[in-house]
Amino acid sequence: MNWYPWLNPVYRQLIAQQQAGRAHHAVLVQALPGMGDAALIWAVSRWLLCQRRDGQKSCGHCHGCQLMMAGTHPDWHRLAAEKGKSALGIDAVRDVNETLFHHAQQGGAKVVWLPDAGQLTEAAANALLKTLEEPPQNSWFFLSSAEPSRLLPTLRSRCLRLHLTPPDEAQSLGWLQKQNAGSHEAMLTALRLSSGAPAAALALLDKQNWEQRQALCATLASALAGDVLTLLPQLNHDNVAERIGWLASLLTDALKWQHSGDRFIANIDQPALITQLAQRLPAAALDKSLRQWLLCRERLMHIVAVNRELLLTEQLLNWETLLRPAATSLAD
Repeated sequence: MNWYPWLNPVYRQLIAQQQAGRAHHAVLVQALPGMGDAALIWAVSRWLLCQRRDGQKSCGHCHGCQLMMAGTHPDWHRLAAEKGKSALGIDAVRDVNETLFHHAQQGGAKVVWLPDAGQLTEAAANALLKTLEEPPQNSWFFLSSAEPSRLLPTLRSRCLRLHLTPPDEAQSLGWLQKQNAGSHEAMLTALRLSSGAPAAALALLDKQNWEQRQALCATLASALAGDVLTLLPQLNHDNVAERIGWLASLLTDALKWQHSGDRFIANIDQPALITQLAQRLPAAALDKSLRQWLLCRERLMHIVAVNRELLLTEQLLNWETLLRPAATSLAD
C-alpha cells in the first residue's frame, strides 16, 4: 500500500497516544478521497498487531507483520459492503462483534476497519454502537467517512474525531512533480478540483481521466452556443458525480470571475470557457445553475435505482431555460 508524506505527523500522533496509554478505542477519520486514510489506518493497524515493535514502527518481520502484509491476519477485520452493493448490513457487524469477544487468535490486539462508515444501515450502525459503548479488551475500531454528518449522531459521539487536512498547495505540487504528473498548470488545476487531496489529483491527471474532463469542457463550450443536450453523452457515465463536479467547478469559477476573484479559480487551464460562462449568464442565473446541478448530483448519488439518463435529461432541459434568456438577450 502506498504511503504519503503528509500522513507522517498524524501517524506519529496516533502511535504516541497508544504508547502513552491515552488512545481512544474508536477513531472516526474524516478524509477526502485521495488523502490516504486507508494507508494511515493500515499502518496503525500493522503497528497494533506487530509482535516486536521498534518504537513507532512495526518490525516488518514478525508473524503478525507477515500476516498483515499478506492480508490474512485473523485479528484484522475489514467491514465493507459486498461487491455491487452500497449497504453494509447487520449480519456482517454481528459476525465481527461475536469474533471480538473471543480471545485474539494471535494473542494480541483486535482491529476493525470500516473504509466507508456511511455504508452502515441503521440496524448495523446500532449493532456496532453497542460494541463501541462496551468494547472488548484490546480492541480497536477505525471508521472512515468523507461526510461524518451522515452518520448516526450516537455513533459519532462514541468516536474520537480525526480530520485529515489536505497539505498546503506548495507541498502537494512538490509531491505531484515527483510523480511526473504533468505541467504545472495541469497539476494545479487537478489539485484544486480535488479539494487539495494530492492522491486524488494524481488520479485525475491519469491520461484517461484527464481526457474525459477535457472532452466535457470542449463539449460545454460548444453546447453553450448550440444544443445543451449534447452534454448528455459526456455526463451519462458511471462517474457522473465526478463529471457534474467538474461542471459545477466551472460555474463556481465563473461566479469568482464576475467578482474579480480570478486568483481563486480552480480551472486555471480553462480561462476562455470560464469567461464564456461568466459573460453568458448573470450572477443570479449562475448561482441557480450551480444549485440545480448540485441537487441533481445529490439525487444521483443517494436515490436508489434512479434513472440516470432521465434525470440528467431533465436537468439539462431545466438548465436550458436559464441559458435561453441569455441567448435571446445576446441576439437582441
